[in-house]
Formats: sequence, structure tokens, C-alpha cells
Amino acid sequence: MASIVESVLDPVVAIGMLFAVAHSFRVVADGHYVILALLTFSLTFPGDSHLRENVATMTRRTILNWTLIAFALLAVGYVTGYVHYFSAPVLLVWLAGTPVALVAAHAISRIALPHLMSMSATQRRAVIVGANDIAAQLARRIDENSFLGVRLLGFFDDRGGDRIANELSDEVPGERLGAMRDLGEYVRREGVDHIYIALPMVSQPRILQILDDLKDTTASIFFVPDMFVTDLIQGRVDHVAGMPVVAVCETPFTGLNSLIKRVSDIVLATTILVLIAPVLLIVALGVKLSSPGPVIFKQNRYGLDGRRILVYKFRSMTVCEDGDQVVQATRADSRVTRFGAFLRRTSLDELPQFVNVLQGRMSIVGPRPHAVAHNETYRQLIKGYMVRHKVKPGITGWAQVNGYRGETETVDKMARRIEYDLDYLRHWSLSLDLKIVLATVRLVARDAQAY
Repeated sequence: MASIVESVLDPVVAIGMLFAVAHSFRVVADGHYVILALLTFSLTFPGDSHLRENVATMTRRTILNWTLIAFALLAVGYVTGYVHYFSAPVLLVWLAGTPVALVAAHAISRIALPHLMSMSATQRRAVIVGANDIAAQLARRIDENSFLGVRLLGFFDDRGGDRIANELSDEVPGERLGAMRDLGEYVRREGVDHIYIALPMVSQPRILQILDDLKDTTASIFFVPDMFVTDLIQGRVDHVAGMPVVAVCETPFTGLNSLIKRVSDIVLATTILVLIAPVLLIVALGVKLSSPGPVIFKQNRYGLDGRRILVYKFRSMTVCEDGDQVVQATRADSRVTRFGAFLRRTSLDELPQFVNVLQGRMSIVGPRPHAVAHNETYRQLIKGYMVRHKVKPGITGWAQVNGYRGETETVDKMARRIEYDLDYLRHWSLSLDLKIVLATVRLVARDAQAY
């Protein structure tokens, strides 16, 4: 039920608002409005009510998501001229009123769903096999999440109460219901719906025996793999030629996400390049007149999957280093020209990389690309360093807006930057991309780390 509500709430509210606003303005919702409704559905389905987040986070993400969708719809409308088929007041009220309606609908769902889930007809009775750290984590999450509609009855473990008490603190809900040999009979007698097996993978004979005992029950059985010791990057269950596999490290940009990311990059990069064309000409002229050398500085960097790409920047130094030894720019670096210092402080030197985005080499948002020489050094010093290359490098990134821009004179600073890069891979969303872009705009003129 919660999944259904999460999937359809955003599109239903957004489309409902469109036709409601049109009706209030006495505008006939003709075929053009139907097409707009279909486009809105494609951009908002499946939705996310952020039920497991606090109200402030839900509100912020809901507004950011709708802002990005509204920008995309307006950009397409103006480029194609389709926007002129609609009433301007209707569009204005719809675009401004929908985020308010979405936040209100999400707030109502957060109140109503727990009551619906607590009804006996919808609740699922569950037990956990095994009493260990993983079982304790699962029990706490079930207890804290009222939207699951799952009621935990307790644990089955062959160890006695005192030994289990060492594994499960008083904060963990549920009690020991019996030994594992008692599981099958208990499930049949109590009508258990869900069984979570939280045993180590080395316990294969025991697991097989449990499955054999449960053959004549109708309970749903789930394995909770002991993989919390592994730092999962976009971990998920997948299939290879029909065989199930668990993804431990994977890019977030697969399938539809890949298309969404690429389309958003093309739309944003094209729009920005058109708007900043005069700035590009002025900066190019300034670079040419301020010091001898090429206007565009080209350097090899690592791109997607560690393949080398050529990255463009306005030259800000008197040298164009690109080899086995590349020295990072430092404060008061003598290689930086006077005009180049201004470009680096304002990030204007990065503007040619929007061309890299259109070429498909880079993205608007992603881990910043490092010089090849720096990659070869830090990949040997920092665990997980090369995982950042599971996505295209970006003009701006999560690390940069969190204070890790500019020189990384210590390994610890670079390691901290990599932590933010990997965090971006784990939690990517369009709203996160928009948040990073907006934060970058605020930082451009006042970032003390830029030199």
C-alpha cells in the first residue's frame, strides 16, 4: 500500500492540479493539456513521498524535485514553441501551486498511512531467524518504520536467553520465541506471513534445514545477507542470464536513470552555453591579451570507467602541464596569471567544460576530474578511490560544495573529498543534482578555497 501511494501520489496531484486550475480559469482542457499531463506523468512517475524522512527533508526535496520538473517543462515548451498553446495564468498558477499541493498531500499521507497499516487486515506478522547484529538492525528498522505494515513477533535462535541478551540490547523489539527446530510449527500455528533469515552465509546446512522445515507453509521467506561489513555502492539485487546476483558496487546511472541524467545534462548545458556565449567571448579575449599561450587549456583526465578523456578549460596559468608530473595549484602560485587568478576565483575557467558535457565526456554534476598523474598517485593511497569513476566526472560536485574545492595538500583532505564523491554515488537523485548546482552558484563569488 505504501509503495502504491508513493508511486502515484506525485503524478496524481500534479495532473489533478493542472486540470483543476484550468477549470477554475474556465479554460477548456483540450488535447494540448492532455499532452502536458502525459509529459508531467512521465516525469513524476513513480513518485517518492519521502515517508522515511523528516518533514523538513520531505518538504525540501519535494519542492526541489518539482522545480527541476517545472524548469524542464518550460525549457522544452519555449524551445518547441509549445508553451504558447496554453493560458499563461493557468501555467503560472499551476507551476506555483503544485509544490504546495504536493507537500500537503505528502503530509496527509504521512498521517493517514500509519493508521491504515496498523489495521489487522493489512499488517504482516513476521519473525527473524537468528539473533545477531544484523537481526538487531532489521528489528529496529521494522519497529521504527510504521509504513511497512509489518509487526515483528520475535526471534528464533538455538542459543539460550542469556547468550541472546549479549547480542540484542533492551532497545531491540521482540523476544526469543524458541529454537530453530520450533520455527516451522510456530509459523503454521500463528499464521506468520514473513520470515527473515539473518544467519551468516557460512551457515548453509542450517539454512537448508530451515527451508526444508518451511516447505509446507505459505510464509514469504527473505534472506538478510551479512553484507553490512561491505561498503555498498548502489547495492541491489540483479540478474545475469536468469541467475540472481547482488551488486556491491555499481553506477547509479543504469536504465532509465542513465537517460534522465543525459537528457538533463544536454538541456542544461545547451541552455547555459547559449546564455553565456558573450561571456565566453570576453573571457577568451582576456586570456589571449593577458599572457602568451593558447586560450583553451586541454588536459587528459580520467572519465567514466577510468577511460581517459580530454577536458577543456580557459588557460589560467603560464604553463600547460599534462604528463606524469602535474603540480596542483597552490595559494599565491607563481604560475597563475593575474587574469587567471580572477578566472579561478570565479570558476570562469571551467566554462568550456559545458562543451565536454555536450560531447558526453562529462556531466554537469559529478566527481571533479583529477589530472591523470594525481589519479595514479592517490589510487594507491586511498581505498575506493577509483570507484568515483563509475560515473562521468562533473563540472561541479558534492565534495566541492561541501568545502573540498581547490588544493588537497594532504592525503586526508583528498580522502575526505573521495568520501563525498562516493556519498554522491550512493544517494544520487535529480533533486540532489539541483541542490549541488544551486550551492555552486552561491559559492562561485565567495569560496575561499578557490585559487
